[in-house]
Formats: sequence, C-alpha cells, structure tokens
Amino acid sequence: MFTDAAAAALYDLLNPWDPARHPADAFFTDLVMSADAVLDVGCGTGGMLHHARELGHRGRLVGLDPDPAALDRARRRADVEWVAGVAADAAWDREFDLAVMASNAFQCLVGDEELAASLAAIRGALRDGGRFAFDTRDPRARAWEEWTPSNAREVVDASGRTLRVSHRVEAVTGDVVTFTETISAGDGEVLRADRSSLRFLDVPALGAVLGEAGFEVEAQYGDRPGRPVSEAGRSILTIARRV
Repeated sequence: MFTDAAAAALYDLLNPWDPARHPADAFFTDLVMSADAVLDVGCGTGGMLHHARELGHRGRLVGLDPDPAALDRARRRADVEWVAGVAADAAWDREFDLAVMASNAFQCLVGDEELAASLAAIRGALRDGGRFAFDTRDPRARAWEEWTPSNAREVVDASGRTLRVSHRVEAVTGDVVTFTETISAGDGEVLRADRSSLRFLDVPALGAVLGEAGFEVEAQYGDRPGRPVSEAGRSILTIARRV
C-alpha cells in the first residue's frame, strides 16, 4: 500500500520549490518576501513558506491545507503556523497583507459555491488593500490533452525504488476536467490511484468571479511575470486586490 505520507514525499520529489528554475515559483517568492503577513492557501507540504524562512522572512507566515500528510511534512519547520482546513472555512479577519494559492491550487476550487465561499474567506483574511495572488493553467493550452499514460514520469525515491506516475483523463465537462493519477512500481504493479477534478477558468471568467467576491484585478501575466497572457502561454498569473 502506498500511504498518504509516501504520496506527500513523492509530491516533494516531483515538485520541488525552486525559484531559480521555475518562473512561477520566483513570482510567488518575490511577493511573499515583500509582505509582512502571508497566508498560503493550499500550502501542501509547505515548500514555498519553508523557502521564505530560509531566505530570511521575519514576518508572519501561515499555511492552510486540508491534507494531514502534507501538513505533517510542512511541520518540519516550526517557525511557520500550520493550520488544517479548507479556504471556505477560514475565519481570519483582516490579518494578512498577502494571500497566495501557488502551484495551481486555485483550480481545486471546482464548484461555484465552494469557489465563492473560498474567495469570500480569503478576502476577509486580507487587510484593506491586501493582495491575493494565484496561478492557473490557461484553458486555451488544453494541458489535459497531455495527461496520458504515455506521458508518465519516472522517479527514484529516497529508498532507491523506481516509481512511475501517470495520468488518464476521465471526463471534460464544461470547464472541469476529471482525471486519475496512478502511481506504479517499476514492475508495473499499481500502488495507488487517486481521482481528482480541476477547474479551468479563462481570463474573463477569472475577472468575473474575482469581481463578484470583492476583488479588483491588479495585474495578470502569462508564463512569467511581465509576459502578457497569450494563446501561446500555458499559465495565468493573477494578482488581485481587496477593494
């Protein structure tokens, strides 16, 4: 059995926080380092906030995530506040200068009610004029078409075991893509399979939901800061301000 803890460790192996290599990581790191109080919504294993502390951030850092195994890894650093829960249930009142959802976590807010409740709670957590930054995959790039077993990734874990991670799309319904991630051993034995859904919102749709939630879009970029959103890009980086 491939445990939740093993899955969290595998996530870190496949997705290390690395601003030197990944423009989106650099985008969020710069924002975090310039803010005194930061809320990381969907913090996962805590890579972004760990890195901020390593760079010398001296303010308040809070990570929020519903996954106990991911939070167990995040808690390897005790100089960050780690909170179990989902965005919609957050009850902070104007305590943060910046809220972030990195690594496309925003796309996990699939239903209209969940999205509206989450944005309302994030807005409530921000001080007047506070900023909310997040990234999403641009639906025009149709990234899900590459989520096939033939595009599987292989990695060697800390024990020396070879693991294969593959994806298969089950359904595309409107702007929601449902898929299965399968983790297999080197000999092909399936160790774990998880089904997930992600919502792909384009620029107009993002502007609409943010406006309804009391945010104003301050800036939007393509695959990296300063680059405009374009059909050739794969990502949308958004900074919205509480109004």
